[in-house]
Amino acid sequence: MVMTPVLLAGGSGTRLWPVSRKSFPKQFVPLVGDETLFQASARRLAGPRFGAPLVMTNADFRFIVSEQLAAIGITPSAILIEPSGRNTAPAILAAALSVAEKDPDGLLLVAPSDHVVPDAEAFGRAVELGTPAAKAGRIVTFGITPTRPETGYGYMEAETSGEGPVVLKRFVEKPDLATANEMISQGNFLWNAGIFLFSARTMIDAFRAHAPEFLEPVQQALGEARTDLGFLRIAPGPWDTLPDVSIDYAVLEKADNLSVVRFSGHWSDLGGWDAVWREAQEDAPAEGGNVTDGHSTAIDCENVLLRSQDEGVEVVGIGLKDVMVVSTNDAVLVAGMDRAQDVRKAVSALKAKGARQAEIFLRDHRPWGWFETLALADRFQVKRIVVNPGAALSLQSHFHRSEHWIVVSGTARVTVDETVTLVTENQSIYVPLGAVHRMENPGKVPMVLIEVQTGAYLGEDDIVRYEDVYSRE
Repeated sequence: MVMTPVLLAGGSGTRLWPVSRKSFPKQFVPLVGDETLFQASARRLAGPRFGAPLVMTNADFRFIVSEQLAAIGITPSAILIEPSGRNTAPAILAAALSVAEKDPDGLLLVAPSDHVVPDAEAFGRAVELGTPAAKAGRIVTFGITPTRPETGYGYMEAETSGEGPVVLKRFVEKPDLATANEMISQGNFLWNAGIFLFSARTMIDAFRAHAPEFLEPVQQALGEARTDLGFLRIAPGPWDTLPDVSIDYAVLEKADNLSVVRFSGHWSDLGGWDAVWREAQEDAPAEGGNVTDGHSTAIDCENVLLRSQDEGVEVVGIGLKDVMVVSTNDAVLVAGMDRAQDVRKAVSALKAKGARQAEIFLRDHRPWGWFETLALADRFQVKRIVVNPGAALSLQSHFHRSEHWIVVSGTARVTVDETVTLVTENQSIYVPLGAVHRMENPGKVPMVLIEVQTGAYLGEDDIVRYEDVYSRE
């Protein structure tokens, strides 16, 4: 029986702002090690135990997902595009229905794509331990043996303190400190990792019994889905009528066929900068508990996290204690280590004042590469644009701006109305307002250019697309 890993890759990760934002959240960032959390999750669920992964994500991340999987040599069985975020219940039902089309008894292992589990083999053994129960019609959850009285996690109460699978008695909301200490002392309470193993048939039956209002809209949304460049776009009409609710609330808290497997290996959901600090301490305990990167320096500090995401910005801390400082090229976070869970409040405050930094980076990832804004003022903008080998921007025009392109590395094939020109390093070309144009990289290496825009309006929505190889709407 094939086990299909289901990677949930649509979250926004606001607690790791400013490095994680809505436009490029934490699962796609190399926060721990050289690989991204998404890539590490995909590797963990690869190998002889598993089939090809099914990924649930949204339209903005679909090319990031495919590129990051390709970079580590993993081919997904499917990438399903959710039209809007509706939490985990609709996503998991959609995955179960998709697998059931080929094998109603096929097993699914659902996991977030932003967790850290260094010992993949130990986790695989835990999955094997839960597999017979899943085949027998149980919904198997995975509970993490607590290492501290954590108030930021939900808990699960197991019937016994055994390894499992044992009966799962109940879910417990995030507790206060006293309650967390009490639960840990009992030995049969586990952190809720949000990882589930079940057969497609079992989960569909569970929805039918406990949340039947989900079935018809999700079935209809999948039935009306359309294939787009290898992705499956779920139909928005029926999908958008679904409630925004987690699988825990919709189904699991009502079900009576739950089991839990205890996992005592190292695990973290990287739910805040304090968790990133702890992970670094796990990997290489530092003198004084200070965690720094190549562009930060701690002087006479204790238990601090100093991190700079921009090679042009040096972060220096002097005489600090229990503080985190995280810098990007357009924002700086300074907070007490004990306020890590309040970072989301900063995102809400920035959104309320209309600050772009709340959700959007200066660097914008696109299916053809990326661009970043170097300068922005009234009536002009300067960008650095990097186009991947063989990639092409859409054939487009603008109502409000003209553009000057200067190639600084590689070669660009540029179409301006009826004229096609090869523009090489140190050459430039002008795109008048209203001209129909396209930029392509015909070479074997990334092409880099500087774009200078001038005009009355410079927003990214001033684009009329005529042709687009990436089928963007």
